Amino acid sequence: MNGAESLVRTLIAGDVTVCFTNPGTSEMHFVAALDKVPGMRCVLGLFEGVVTGAADGYYRMLDKPASTLLHLGPGLANGLANLHNAKKASSGIVNIVGEHATYHITHDAPLTSDIEGVARPMSHWVKTSPNSAGIAADGALAIEAARQTPGQIATLILPADTAWGPANGIAETAPRVAPPKVSGDAVKAAAEMLRKSPKATLLMGGAALRARPLELAGRIAAKTGCGILTEGANTRLERGAGRVQVNRIPYVVDQALKVMEAAGNLVLVGAREPVAFFAYPNKPSLLMPKDARSTKLAGLEDDMEAALEALAIELDAINTPPAGVAAPRRPALPTGPIGPAGIASILGAKIPENAIVVDESVTTGREFFPETAGAPPHSWINNRGGSIGYGLPVAIGAAVACPDRKVIALEGDGSAMYTIQSLWTMAREGLDVTVLVFANHSYNILRGELTNVGVRNPGPRAVNMLTIGNPAIDWVHMARSMGVEASRATDCTQLAKSLDAGLASQGPYLIEVAL
Repeated sequence: MNGAESLVRTLIAGDVTVCFTNPGTSEMHFVAALDKVPGMRCVLGLFEGVVTGAADGYYRMLDKPASTLLHLGPGLANGLANLHNAKKASSGIVNIVGEHATYHITHDAPLTSDIEGVARPMSHWVKTSPNSAGIAADGALAIEAARQTPGQIATLILPADTAWGPANGIAETAPRVAPPKVSGDAVKAAAEMLRKSPKATLLMGGAALRARPLELAGRIAAKTGCGILTEGANTRLERGAGRVQVNRIPYVVDQALKVMEAAGNLVLVGAREPVAFFAYPNKPSLLMPKDARSTKLAGLEDDMEAALEALAIELDAINTPPAGVAAPRRPALPTGPIGPAGIASILGAKIPENAIVVDESVTTGREFFPETAGAPPHSWINNRGGSIGYGLPVAIGAAVACPDRKVIALEGDGSAMYTIQSLWTMAREGLDVTVLVFANHSYNILRGELTNVGVRNPGPRAVNMLTIGNPAIDWVHMARSMGVEASRATDCTQLAKSLDAGLASQGPYLIEVAL
């Protein structure tokens, strides 16, 4: 057994059974080991940002890490943007990054780089494994790091001679440690704030947005009259009919300030005091009113469900029927030109039960929540890190993790072009993903940002830098060139029919939504 094989066997023994890959020469022994050892599903991506984003989506749905295989420092660097998003989402990932043989590094070959230096900003744990005898043990440590609560990015660097050298066997991964319970003092402080504040709100994030914690939050809200909010972007929100519905803090600062003024004091559950996405002239960075206070019930590292249950018991709310439960509702199908309101109604009418919605609709989708609240129960995923190009890769990971669930990817056209290679992987793997590309032929969000930062009359050069319609991207031909069935919708009636076709398909389907 060589080092690469011992590492692959250790990964599988540690329940890391999917590898999203884009390998190169230095990783060939690992590739050979993946071929030799049964039990690892290998999913090829044509760009490393697809690979790292897919691993993020996989963890969000299963709460267990996948591995990636990346080629040296430049390959890792190509995947960093979506590792940034994954880190913000607390997704556990085991990155395997190839390296030159240890004796070759000193010669400064063209691809030589400081891989540890590249990895550190987007990783919680980084190690270069110096020899084949220890690679299995290092692999076990990487798995343990990745599956901490909350999840972590672990990057294990594999020199070529570590991969091809002799190894002794498989290392055992320590069992996952349960997250700690919060203190009684934290529970009492939260209860006191909810009892005594004229206005108070549970601000929730992370795993607190699963169905059971939301139900507990609804019971607390019914008992105390408090509100429930989430951060603007969430790792995974369980929503739909029969579930406690919650609103997000708006992206636009002026809107967010009004929401936070109404929210009053905050009890933080897997969330932090909200801040604006960017700084703007003459607008605050902190969104809470100056006279508002917060108390932390539980962090991402804590058992948030148990914390909410303890708070419900403290407030004598554990048997109170929850407030804010969404009633079943399917909006009427609109007709006429396509716009955000029409798209929202069509989604609300069509989202299947148990669907996974991956949302990178940026500007178009800001008002989708009200019309989709009464759809059958589903999961909704947002971009936690803000680096665009996350949606299509995360949809791949979600579909690999949950092959029995429909995945709907809501994509801006500018964002989709960052990781358009995802379509090829969807076709290659036969993934059940329906992609809606909102084709407004611009970085529309940035047009609004020009105004937000005080540029009132942008000139033609500024506008041209935010326009991607010259030449126009033909999304239907783009998708078909990579093996994905596609159609174009120019009005609401066509969009509804196209969405029906996509959801009826067992493989990937792309809809160009002409805006």
